[in-house]
Amino acid sequence: MNTPRPIGYWLKHLHELLERQLEVTLAGLGLGRRHWQILNTLDGGARTPAELRAALAPFWSADAPALDAVLARLAELGWTRRAGDGSGALLLTGAGRAAHQEAAARIAETRALVLAGLTPEQYGETVRVLSVMAGNVEAALAGR
Repeated sequence: MNTPRPIGYWLKHLHELLERQLEVTLAGLGLGRRHWQILNTLDGGARTPAELRAALAPFWSADAPALDAVLARLAELGWTRRAGDGSGALLLTGAGRAAHQEAAARIAETRALVLAGLTPEQYGETVRVLSVMAGNVEAALAGR
């Protein structure tokens, strides 16, 4: 008899698969997932390192590379620079914008691969259900 695997299995399994697939997706650009997240955030406009840290905190686990190391790598590549206004904010250079566009195209292909066979409504419902479940656990933990 085949017993369906529990949701915890699928959440962990999907997370690990997504991490591996994103490595493959971005490898040809010399990027990792964290580099992509920073490029994508900076594509929306200049951000200070503190603003980047806050924006990315929900996605970065304790074992993620240090933000400063990832920022240093992007600067070495010539993809980011400091704003000239003394704020310490970072922004994308022309080369950084080009790298972001290439990475974004690859990410879009990966997203299509991941979502193949799902309707937008099914994806939306999946996200909604997971959000409710997370909220239930957060509320239970907060009530301790």
